[in-house]
Amino acid sequence: MTRETELPSGFQVQIDPTCDVDGDWRRLIGGSPTRLLTVSDRAAAMIDDDGRITVRDDGTRSLARTLLDRGVAHPRPMSGPRADEVTVVVPVRDNQAGLDRLLESLRGLNVIVVDDGSAVPLAVPDGVRLERLETNRGPAAARNRGAALADTEIVVFLDSDVVPLVEGAAARGGCGDWLAALLGHFSDPAVGLAAPRIVGLPTRNTGPIGRYEAAASSLDMGARESAVTPGGRVPYVPSAAMAVRRSAFPGFDEGLRVAEDVDLCWRMSADGWQLRYDPIARVAHDHRTALSAMLDRRRFYGTGAAFLAERHGRAAAPLAMGGSIALALAALLTRTRLGLVVAAVALGVAGWRLRARLAALPDRNRVAVRLTAQAAGNGLLQTGSAVTRHYWPIAVLGALASRRLRRLFVRIALADAAVAWVRLARAEHRIPRIDPLSFFVLRRLDDLAYGTGLWQGALTRRDPTALLPVFTR
Repeated sequence: MTRETELPSGFQVQIDPTCDVDGDWRRLIGGSPTRLLTVSDRAAAMIDDDGRITVRDDGTRSLARTLLDRGVAHPRPMSGPRADEVTVVVPVRDNQAGLDRLLESLRGLNVIVVDDGSAVPLAVPDGVRLERLETNRGPAAARNRGAALADTEIVVFLDSDVVPLVEGAAARGGCGDWLAALLGHFSDPAVGLAAPRIVGLPTRNTGPIGRYEAAASSLDMGARESAVTPGGRVPYVPSAAMAVRRSAFPGFDEGLRVAEDVDLCWRMSADGWQLRYDPIARVAHDHRTALSAMLDRRRFYGTGAAFLAERHGRAAAPLAMGGSIALALAALLTRTRLGLVVAAVALGVAGWRLRARLAALPDRNRVAVRLTAQAAGNGLLQTGSAVTRHYWPIAVLGALASRRLRRLFVRIALADAAVAWVRLARAEHRIPRIDPLSFFVLRRLDDLAYGTGLWQGALTRRDPTALLPVFTR
């Protein structure tokens, strides 16, 4: 059966401001992964001076859909379903206090609470439906049970340790609250899932751990809106807070106790649904503020990579880049004259291949150089992160065996944390509340914990797929 994807009249899309565009919108370079889109003269005339397209007829409808599908534009959606056409499902176990706090913020909404085998049965106020599982079956099973009981087309999943925030939700498009911001995305019939930004609960953002979690939580996908695509800038969104279209929802994999959200996003994407991340809608999470609890959670998340590799193969790779870029970076890390020569040749080959693919562009030399440099920079950042996070056991062994490798590893560890801190400051347009030294120490511990879980999962499953990089031509 053909799925309806036609955008409604009045729907708007905005070309991503980070795209490289020429003055008349005939060439767009952007998206994640980066791609080139050439636009006909007729289509370029449909784009406003500020890069916005309003759906008025078949031409603008087709152009808007193409830009969304290619990842070079973002939706400015219309009003979506009403709040009374939504069911909120809350999976919870042994967290009455968190549940009470959450339910207080959900007054007036249809709510189903699924008690996932709590030691002491949970209580809910009148008007909230309570479904109890006698044995603990995990959050995936609890969410599926709640979704099966819902009779609305849109289901919102919220964990008991989050609470929606309303301030700032009206900053774009007149959205009245966090829920309206999410529901608007479902005015696009191709969207199967929309998710808010997950930030730290303000009362928990104290002390070094709380400030680090507020700045660098693995649940926070950042301040930039994005399509959610495997291998993209936002490859998944956490199940702690997400809205789904029931007709698109295939159910969480109940065999997974970790990474079930990543698996869901990738399966829905493979099914052809569009997934959106919208940071205008914000939900606060009760972050862990004890070091041991934070690191144990990171280790637990790391174990999920092995399960994802079993189900999704190369999509779960810890490192992915072009072969020529990988060769150039490996050569540079040798810090030898020969390495510099090899790196220059490899980058030249990468640029030449890219130039050949841009034959239609009058300024293809400039564009090829810029994109090659961008790929090398992204590859360098990926490599630094992989060395200190995914491959740290190998890096440590190398550092123990060689003074030269030890110095290199220390430099990479310092540079990775420094770049992460600066990028965080730039993304938030303010200096992070955590000082650079504390950030460096906690980032290194964070990566050690995640990497430990990654190797633990791979060794337990006896499958190295989650550890293998992917190099493309």
